[in-house]
Amino acid sequence: MNGYIVGAIVPIVLVLLRNSKRVKKRGVLVDVGGEPGYAIRNIRFPFPLETAWEGLSTLAELFEQSCKQNSNKSLLGTRKRISSEVEVTEDGRSFEKLHYGEYVWLTYAETFAAVCYFASGLVQLGHKKGERVAIFADTREEWFIALQACFRRNVTVVTIYASLGEEALCHSLNETEVTTLICGAKELKKLVNISGQLDKIKHVICMDDEIPTAVSGRWAVTSFADVQRTGYENPVDADLPIAADVAVIMYTSGSTGLPKGVMLTHGNILATVAAVKTIIPGIGSKDVYLAYLPLAHILELAAEHLIVAVGGILGYGSPLTLTDTSSKIKPGTKGDASALAPTLMAAVPAILDRVRDGVRKKVDAKGGLSKKLFDLAYSRRLSAINGSWFGAWGLEKYLWDLLVFKKVRAILGGRLRFLLSGGAPLSPDTQRFINICFGTPIGQGYGLTETCAGGTFSEVDDTSVGRVGAPLPCSFIKLVDWPKGGYLTSNSPMPRGEILIGGPNVTLGYFKNEEKTKESYRVDERGVRWFCTGDIGQFHFDGCLEIIDRKKDIVKLQHGEYVSLGKVETALSICPYVDNIMLHADPFHSFCVALVVASQQMVEDWASKQGITFTDFADLCEKEETIKEVHSSLAQTAKKSRLEKFEIPAKIKLISSPWTPESGLVTAALKIKREAIRRAFSEDLAKLYAS
Repeated sequence: MNGYIVGAIVPIVLVLLRNSKRVKKRGVLVDVGGEPGYAIRNIRFPFPLETAWEGLSTLAELFEQSCKQNSNKSLLGTRKRISSEVEVTEDGRSFEKLHYGEYVWLTYAETFAAVCYFASGLVQLGHKKGERVAIFADTREEWFIALQACFRRNVTVVTIYASLGEEALCHSLNETEVTTLICGAKELKKLVNISGQLDKIKHVICMDDEIPTAVSGRWAVTSFADVQRTGYENPVDADLPIAADVAVIMYTSGSTGLPKGVMLTHGNILATVAAVKTIIPGIGSKDVYLAYLPLAHILELAAEHLIVAVGGILGYGSPLTLTDTSSKIKPGTKGDASALAPTLMAAVPAILDRVRDGVRKKVDAKGGLSKKLFDLAYSRRLSAINGSWFGAWGLEKYLWDLLVFKKVRAILGGRLRFLLSGGAPLSPDTQRFINICFGTPIGQGYGLTETCAGGTFSEVDDTSVGRVGAPLPCSFIKLVDWPKGGYLTSNSPMPRGEILIGGPNVTLGYFKNEEKTKESYRVDERGVRWFCTGDIGQFHFDGCLEIIDRKKDIVKLQHGEYVSLGKVETALSICPYVDNIMLHADPFHSFCVALVVASQQMVEDWASKQGITFTDFADLCEKEETIKEVHSSLAQTAKKSRLEKFEIPAKIKLISSPWTPESGLVTAALKIKREAIRRAFSEDLAKLYAS
């Protein structure tokens, strides 16, 4: 009889435990000022967090304190290039392949000295107080050193994406009246064509020792090392900022026209850094962070400051050398992740999608027993993560990790314990794939440059998909009614509306753009600063936010249906044939169309199995049977994502060339530039509707 009782009670207890975990409260209602709405704060913090370090209110103070506390510990690591060669493919295209060695490190003390030398060197170079410095380069240790040096002299830094086009580059530099420009040799060559349009630049500092000859005579160009050497010989005392001083004017990636300069104070950025510190479990001096995203993006800038604040290690890499199979890594040599073995990484969804697709392609290529074993292991772990007690737990989980997923985890170094995703919505499929194959929780965040990347962040024990977590401790999140779209805080079962973010992380506004600042920013009667995001969200019962729409991306079709372009693109991006996609909706038609950047390997593999002959990939993308196959796959993906019929593209155009920041069709954060793509493919879009 006792056995029957135990058998009956145990499942009930397990179900109760499971349900109690599911309803863990993460955010609670809060009374705030400003326009009426439905506001939530982080349950653990009754008031917005401004700093996590007593007596510290600026990034300069935070950096100096950490350098003193961790003086002999490694901080900045860079791989030295051993060789470079050009590989030519059968179709005549050439690719640079690089061979890098192991990481070479600067300690905290050495980094602090380098920062002080460079700060003094700026003064000796002739950079005056009140003038601005721009950093125009890929992410690297010199970028970080230059940034901290400017902070020690209370110099505002203008950050510019290395992939920015000429028009946007001129606009950014001239609008901010930059007098000193710090860049790499590659970026310096880009400046030659627009040198006559740059009004105020007096000094150019090249991060590389070899200065391109093409720029001689245009500016007085000094090497980074020479500036440091001058500063070492002529030291100057620090002129430290206060919390309200503007640390950075960060130019957005310009997905909707010319980029806007967002003014971020030291206090703004510090609030986000302090808040994220409370969310990542056990973050500390043993953590190793792989830094490869653009430092001109607030996500990377905030992440690197957090690692420094806790005494961690920063190893630099790049998206094109990230893994052993990355496009610029010489076959047989290590990618950045293999060489560094990071414990923490930040990523944008586009990069995580590529990692997922790369693993799947390898598994599919092997086929046979290997593929069957992988699929079985994946389904067993997926069942467990989705909450089933009959999935792979305990010993079975350990065995699958050892037999199947250990090799997958080696792709990112094998030690990854936490991954932060931001910049765009992450598809549930990719989130689960990373959870299972890399055994890593993903902290999916939501924020903007205008809120210093602060907004919401999902906690490590939140295994749900499709949500972006509860408010960060530095932020209030408020939903306000948007009647035109039918999103109201009175909606049932969950309140919905436009998302407003308030708190000390909300920035001052747009540089020299008072009209746009007044349009997007509010200060309520209690002194809290708010930013109107234009995104539409809904709150779940536990206080977590879900992004469900975007005001600017909504198009009303001919028959009155509303289509959210971004939502549909996110859903369709997991189709295996898709590398990138842009949905287009015309209000004078009753259906949507799409431009699809096809995945070359997946499409060519399919064509090979079908016995389809083609001259090159562009030819294959024009074939009717290829278009039909990709379109069919998109329809299946849409059905799985529960899209409405009118949301599914009725016709598609396959694009054979990838959209890159250099082409001007995507931003440096890999977001599509909708207007630029529409202009570039206007004839193709017209043909899709005409046919």
